[in-house]
Amino acid sequence: MRFTYAEAMTDPSYYLPLARAAEAAGYASFTVADSLVYPKESATSYPYTSDGDREFLEDKSFIETFILVAALGAATSTIRFTPFVLKLPIRPPVLVAKQASSIAYLTGNRLALGVGLSPWPEDFAVMGVPWARRGRRMDEAIEVVRGLTSGDYFEYHGEFYDLPPVKMSPAPTEPIPILVGGHSEAALRRAARLGDGWMHGGGDAEELDALLARLAAARAEEGTTDRPFEIHAISYDAYSVDGVKRLADKGVTDLIVGFRSPYIKGPDAEPLARKIEHLERFAESVIAKVTP
Repeated sequence: MRFTYAEAMTDPSYYLPLARAAEAAGYASFTVADSLVYPKESATSYPYTSDGDREFLEDKSFIETFILVAALGAATSTIRFTPFVLKLPIRPPVLVAKQASSIAYLTGNRLALGVGLSPWPEDFAVMGVPWARRGRRMDEAIEVVRGLTSGDYFEYHGEFYDLPPVKMSPAPTEPIPILVGGHSEAALRRAARLGDGWMHGGGDAEELDALLARLAAARAEEGTTDRPFEIHAISYDAYSVDGVKRLADKGVTDLIVGFRSPYIKGPDAEPLARKIEHLERFAESVIAKVTP
């Protein structure tokens, strides 16, 4: 089992020392959140809060995902970075491929690219991307990113993207894992068909079990059960040794852990020293006891 430290919507100056502390404590990965803009008005609800409230996001600081990963990568040497998740279909996939390749190359393959659909129509609007057919656009974008990050000549002719044979250099020396986030049937099937893994957005134990069962069924139907596949999950079971063992038995490979709720209005008042204490205490009480 590997462990990923999650912290977001906090003082941006905390990220570098937190990444160093997580690396020193034995965490395998560090999540990086993605957000472009906050709309003044929106009829859309947030999918991962019980009441759909989105106001906790207002005035929260988000450093652009690839810029933050580059900075964190330069400040560390072993920890991996997992965007959680990059809103892929609102971005040009050729540019995403170049950014991802560059970071993976410079960090020694320490990027696992978590991708997903934005829940906000406003994200699509401000980027000049149609909201309609966003799922199919996402599928094509994943295929383009995977093809271009290989380092070989790649061409693509789809509904949304059309590329002549082109290549990018430098390319990472290992393939960049693409981890697909989302709880919908389409997201699970996309992860099974196109992804190297799946990222869970949270929920209770029964919901996670149901999602894992649906994911397993999708992988079987897509014929992809014979290839390596990461499952990144959020669960209260992650905070005990016995719970970690139960999740491992269910096929979870990576546990995303955090030590405060990010869904609070207003600034994060927890000081940096306390955040480091939390992550170090967990490493001592759980990670050290389940990691060889």
